[in-house]
Amino acid sequence: MGYDSNTNEAHQAQLDGDDLSDPHSAPVSASISELATLKAEMNSIKQLLEHQVSNLMWQDVNRRQPVKAMLTSKLKEMGLSVKVAEHLTHFIGEDTKHSDVWPKMLALLTEQLDTTDNEIIKRGGVYALVGPTGVGKTTTIAKLAARYAQMYGADKVGLITTDSFRIGALEQLATYAKILGCPLKQAKDVEELSEAIYQLRNKKLVLIDTAGMSQRDIKLTERLNYLLTRSRVNIKNYLVLSATSQMSVLQESVQHFKTIPLSGCIFTKIDESLSLGELMSVAIHNRLPIGYLTNGQRVPEDIRVANSGKIVQKANQLFELKQKVTNENNKVVPKAVGMYD
Repeated sequence: MGYDSNTNEAHQAQLDGDDLSDPHSAPVSASISELATLKAEMNSIKQLLEHQVSNLMWQDVNRRQPVKAMLTSKLKEMGLSVKVAEHLTHFIGEDTKHSDVWPKMLALLTEQLDTTDNEIIKRGGVYALVGPTGVGKTTTIAKLAARYAQMYGADKVGLITTDSFRIGALEQLATYAKILGCPLKQAKDVEELSEAIYQLRNKKLVLIDTAGMSQRDIKLTERLNYLLTRSRVNIKNYLVLSATSQMSVLQESVQHFKTIPLSGCIFTKIDESLSLGELMSVAIHNRLPIGYLTNGQRVPEDIRVANSGKIVQKANQLFELKQKVTNENNKVVPKAVGMYD
């Protein structure tokens, strides 16, 4: 067989990485690149047009419905979501007297905000606190147990922990139980949980501390849901959320834990938050009653029963402070929420 030098050179050139590809591939690659660039430019133009149309629509609302525009703007500055703010403004007419507009909005906001009326302390029963990691479920349980013990006696309270994931979780709650003088049981599955509740059947209030989990951890949530819904006793679940979380994070947590029937929610770390609008917005949007607010680590001092009127009043005070108190750079001086008396 003859030796084909041209074939060998071509093969060697391919091994060396020389560009001996189809001559038509270069124009095709260029066309794809140009198409991608054109698509990106069209998307940019689309976003610009959407922004301009949005501005035009808002200007039209300002012109035709100045009261609605003013209220929406103030509610957004208070921390409420656009959706909730626009929903609330539908109930205030444009013919409302100017001096009555904001007081009526605050009254409407108070009506929309639901609370559980101190259900845990007043009625007793079996309650589980669920929620993401690090929001303060264990400390909140200690506060509720201590409050109940102060009013009715420590012998009326029982604690259960299902947290077998976090290191030191049992020891932390055991310390609180020892200080309070109430029993503590540990349950790792449905059978143990039912048995623990049965052993505490003579208690007026039983509080269950659950494992903290990410709202994206599906397996742990399914396990918790199975644990709490398969028990032979009716367990009421309260979702514990941090008031310092972003609204999108709060909303995601609520949607995730809604797979478990929720009786209410508890907001913690109020003392570290700068506004109450976000938590009000999440509660209203999800029709989730607020049970309690906590504002520190002291047990049992740093907890308050949720009161819709006081929450709205406090939110308005913070909003007014935001409007008035500015520094030389025209930036709002941060001030934590604190707690109402």
